[in-house]
Amino acid sequence: MLSLGLAVSLVTVSCALWPAAVRAASCETVRIPLCRSMPWNMTKMPNHLHHSTQDNAVLAIEQFEGLLGTGCSPDLLFFLCAMYAPICTIDFQHEPIKPCKAVCERAKSGCEPVMKRYNHSWPDNLACSELPLYDRGVCISPEAIVQAEGPGTIISLYTCRCKTVRMNMKTYMKNNYNYVIRARVKEVRNRGLEPTAVVDVKEVIKSSLVNIPKMTLTLYYSSSCLCPKLTPGEDYIIMGYENEETSKLLLIETSIAQKWKDRIGRKVKVRIYQYLVLVQPKTSGADWFQAFALL
Repeated sequence: MLSLGLAVSLVTVSCALWPAAVRAASCETVRIPLCRSMPWNMTKMPNHLHHSTQDNAVLAIEQFEGLLGTGCSPDLLFFLCAMYAPICTIDFQHEPIKPCKAVCERAKSGCEPVMKRYNHSWPDNLACSELPLYDRGVCISPEAIVQAEGPGTIISLYTCRCKTVRMNMKTYMKNNYNYVIRARVKEVRNRGLEPTAVVDVKEVIKSSLVNIPKMTLTLYYSSSCLCPKLTPGEDYIIMGYENEETSKLLLIETSIAQKWKDRIGRKVKVRIYQYLVLVQPKTSGADWFQAFALL
C-alpha cells in the first residue's frame, strides 16, 4: 500500500510500455465488453468478486445490462467495472484497487429503487460497507479522472490523510477510550486485509474490557490507512478501543498516539484520575483502585 501522504497518479497508456514479463506477472488487458469504455485498459484477476478469469466475470456482469439500460445512476457502470474489472497498476500488483465507498452508495441509491420494483435488492457481494472511504484508503472514483493535455488519461488515487487528534481532557471525555498504554513500537505491518502494529507494552494506564498484559501485543488498525502514525523504535502513549469478543486492541481514526514523555505521562494519569473520580460518580470499586494507583 501507499505510505501516508504520498500522492499517486498513473497514466493508463503507460501500461503498454511495461516489459512483457511484468505485464504477464501482474496485469492483463481488459476484455470485458461493458468495461472497454473505462479510462483504464489493464485489470487483474481474481477481481473483487473472486472471479478467477475475465470469462467468468463477463457472465456475472452481464446480469446488470438491463439495469444499466434504465439509466438509474451515472455511477453504476463505473462502479461495476471497478469491481468486476478492477484497475491494475504496477504500484498495486499485490491487491486490486477498490472503488470508493461513495461511488457505491451513489450507484445503490439510484438503482436499488428500480431493482425493488422487480423484487430484487442490492446484491450482498456489492455491499458498500466493505469499501474504503475517500480519506481512509486507496480507492478510485469518477471524480479522480482527468484528461491530460497529451495522450492518455490520468487517474489519481485517493490516499490516506490522518487527522490530528489533540490529547486533552475534552477529547478523552468525548471519545471515551477503552485503553491507555505506554508502549514501544516494534513493527508496523501494512500487508493483507488487516494492517497491524506490534508493540511492547511497558505500562497499562487504563483498560476496561480486555486484560492487557505487559508483553508484546498486536494493535489492529481499522482500515488500510495507518492512522494514527507509529514509528518503530519509539515509545508512545496510545489511546484506543477494545473489542471484548475478540480481545483485540484497536486503532481507529480517532485514536491517539503521541510520543512518550514522562511529564505527558504524569499529566495523562492525573487527567484519567480526575475523570474516573470526579466525572464518573458511579465508578466501580476496581476503577477507584486503579484511579488512585495511577498517582
